[in-house]
Amino acid sequence: MLALLPEESVDLIVTSPPFALLREKSYGNENQEAYVQWLAGFGKAALRVLKPTGSLVLDLGHAYQRGHPVRSLYNYRVLINFVDELGYHLAQEFFWHNPAKLPSPIEWVNKRKIRVKDSVNTVWWLSKTEHPKADVRKVLGPYSPRMEQLLKGAEGFYAPGVRPSGHDIGKAFRKDNGGAIPPNLLTLSNTESNSFYLRTCKQLGLRSHPARFPAGLPRFFVQMLTDPGDLVVDIFSGSNTTGHVAELADRRWLAMELDRDFAALSALRFMDGEDLPAVRAVLETMNQGATARLRSPGRGGEPAAEPSSWVSPHD
Repeated sequence: MLALLPEESVDLIVTSPPFALLREKSYGNENQEAYVQWLAGFGKAALRVLKPTGSLVLDLGHAYQRGHPVRSLYNYRVLINFVDELGYHLAQEFFWHNPAKLPSPIEWVNKRKIRVKDSVNTVWWLSKTEHPKADVRKVLGPYSPRMEQLLKGAEGFYAPGVRPSGHDIGKAFRKDNGGAIPPNLLTLSNTESNSFYLRTCKQLGLRSHPARFPAGLPRFFVQMLTDPGDLVVDIFSGSNTTGHVAELADRRWLAMELDRDFAALSALRFMDGEDLPAVRAVLETMNQGATARLRSPGRGGEPAAEPSSWVSPHD
């Protein structure tokens, strides 16, 4: 579908492709040996449609080698391939920490107890040029209590000068910039359990998408890397969390999903508060391949703001 988009028309692609796991998943995933070249095909197509100031954000989970308690390096090989072979730039590496993630793999973590719980994904922020659009001021987090104290009475709290570390702390350090610069470690629990999307899937007796990332993850990059009216694309959209986040942020968006059932069900993200007959009518229309027009775009509904290491006090 990326081939249908005009060249240099997209501001941000943020996506979480099926990981190169050893066990095959119901939503489809490539084996580790073929994964890098498979994903590189999407990477090449994405590079063509990105604007010179555009970015590609890839969320990739870790995996183990088959039958051995040692890590696969597939996610790092993806990064090297995209940079060395396709021509992307690594703007910055991020890490998504999910404190609620269950212990896995069972053999090494639960049974033999020779490895710790894997709760961090690599998130590669790749760009088409060396200077992609970005503004960290849009994702400032709350100041720490010590920084708040410093801002209230800097004179009695610290003295400007060179620290043992070599850092020269001047008077400008006590300036209130509206919040703290976030780290590249994003702490977001993936604990969606009672959203309208999940409740309605259950009421309809339909299977929800099993691999959903928290809204806070795409929201961070949508806020930092785009402006209102920009175009955001998710090429492995699943339940379309990215599209909903973009809608709430006044961005234009496109969601691409191979599975028709999951694509149709993603309309639930934008129908919070609708009754079941209305939902069924929309899903029936979409499953017939027709366009369904939703009465409310969902701006008053999910995803709700989530506590994290970067959310602004005013979020």
